[in-house]
Amino acid sequence: MPAAPSTFTRRPFALISSVKTVKCRAGGAGKLTRVSTCDTFATFVSCLADHLDDHDLRGGDLAARLYLSRSHFDRLVAAAAGETPARFRRRVLLERAAFRLLTGEPEVLDIAIEAGYGSQAAFTRAFTRAYGKAPQAWRRAPTTVLLDTPNGVHFHPPAGLRLPAPRTETSMDLLVRMVEHHVWLLGEMVDRAARLTDTELDRPIATSATDIDDDPTLRSLLSRLVGQMDMWNRALALRDYDWAVERGETVADMRRRLAEVGPAFLAQVRRAVGEGRLDETFVHAQGGPPKVYTHGGLIAHVLTFAAYRRTLAVGALTTAGISDLTHGDPREWIAT
Repeated sequence: MPAAPSTFTRRPFALISSVKTVKCRAGGAGKLTRVSTCDTFATFVSCLADHLDDHDLRGGDLAARLYLSRSHFDRLVAAAAGETPARFRRRVLLERAAFRLLTGEPEVLDIAIEAGYGSQAAFTRAFTRAYGKAPQAWRRAPTTVLLDTPNGVHFHPPAGLRLPAPRTETSMDLLVRMVEHHVWLLGEMVDRAARLTDTELDRPIATSATDIDDDPTLRSLLSRLVGQMDMWNRALALRDYDWAVERGETVADMRRRLAEVGPAFLAQVRRAVGEGRLDETFVHAQGGPPKVYTHGGLIAHVLTFAAYRRTLAVGALTTAGISDLTHGDPREWIAT
């Protein structure tokens, strides 16, 4: 059997704060202590993180650690999480099982035992109810790994819990502005490219970089810049990308495609930043073996390769006599 993952990483989070008064033996028998629903859920998540692979640990054991009855403990956790402790634990274990199906080659039986099921058949029934496919079928054609939940707490690979952020990270506003600048500048370059002839658009661009773009031209660079956002929009929606669209794409078609995919990609970035989800993961299963990425890593990837391609494209425009975009530097744009 594969080794069980290490204990989960716990991160700060904020949940509802309605307060219950319960008897607690800490600090003296029978002493009344105010224990909030949020505190109860925090303790539950902490304990679950430390004992996820202890399948002998029952709800009654968790309740006893808080000096609560099982029924009262279940009510408090359900009030904060929107699901009972048992359902919460089963969901997290199924999410971990889904990641194990994608990122390794263990037998389904080993994953079933690791998730606390007594048989492969029992695990298959539970997995199929949750994901709509049996484990082997889902492994061949995966969908989203994270299951719907009202509390936003999910398994986070390699061995962590992703918890809701307590506040929006305003420092990430700069990241949004960088993507806004990228979408704007690409639109400006496409507009200016419309003034050029096919010969100018298809003139080879000399570059010392290898393994990024073969024989780049202004046309191919602009099409790839648009296609990069289109590709990742589709990856997040679990849809394939048609690379053929980039072969000899006209500037008019680039402009139409950018008008759709640019705002869509920017909306994805704003949502990930605004909801504190930059470290949230997704599965990229198109065009090769499934891989797990974070939203923040995806955005960094797009901006890194886009900066290289934009620089070449601006240089090609300058060679063709269109120099009003200078170097495409975002400094002044972000300052306005």
